[in-house]
Amino acid sequence: MATAMAATAAERAVLEEEFRWLLHDEVHAVLRQLQDILKEASLRFTLPSSGTGTEGPAKQENFILGSCSTDQVKGVLTLQGDALSQADVNLKIPRNNQLLHFAFREDKQWKLQQIQDARNHVSQAMYLLANRDESYQFRTGAEVLKLMDAVMLQLTRARNRLTTPATLTLPEIAASGLTRMFAPALPSDLLVNVYINLNKLCLTVYQLHALQPNSTKNFRPAGGAVLHSPGAMFEWGSQRLEVSHVHKVECVIPWLNDALVFFTVSLQLCQQLKDKISVFSSYWSYRPF
Repeated sequence: MATAMAATAAERAVLEEEFRWLLHDEVHAVLRQLQDILKEASLRFTLPSSGTGTEGPAKQENFILGSCSTDQVKGVLTLQGDALSQADVNLKIPRNNQLLHFAFREDKQWKLQQIQDARNHVSQAMYLLANRDESYQFRTGAEVLKLMDAVMLQLTRARNRLTTPATLTLPEIAASGLTRMFAPALPSDLLVNVYINLNKLCLTVYQLHALQPNSTKNFRPAGGAVLHSPGAMFEWGSQRLEVSHVHKVECVIPWLNDALVFFTVSLQLCQQLKDKISVFSSYWSYRPF
């Protein structure tokens, strides 16, 4: 019996020593790793004009829009940090072979709220980590878990802003300030929406036609969606309208892909640290270090 108790005490001592090392050394090593990764992610969002790594005016990047399913919409979007600074779009109308051209007014930029929000969540995660620098001594596993949960929440929100575009109704798209960005002004039978989906910048053009008052179609306004389909109906002003054609084109933004990879790696590191801490959960309630 005494031998068994001694062995148990020895095992407990070893585990407690390992836990002390985990809290005092391993946790800070992981936090340093996380800070380095999130700094890289943050730099992707700022896209400095110089190669110094310091923040400055974001450089302009031109992206050619394309689609494997249609050549009716072509164009170039100019991205500057979290804003579209220029857009040049050509739309070919098949029914009359008409070519429409519209571009942003020179005095206008369109903020991409998804990118701005994702960057803000990364900054918040970095702030949480910076408040627990090398001089800070974690005393319990629960304290580490609380920090990891808070960091993971910000990183998950950052990732979700890029992977989950907003669902908008057609009236919301029609009322968007984006429709007033163009010169010449968009025709009344066109709607345009721009959003981020994963690592892609997407442009959708909706062609509309008015439903006649004597139309036999059963009018059912469409709800919110990321991408509406032909046949979707809505009411705008005194008119009832229906989507006749949908054209979606997109382009890959390489640095958004980098950011998503950094988010995934960071979340994995946080979870791995939580798992290590959880191994020692039986010691939390009575023995802080």
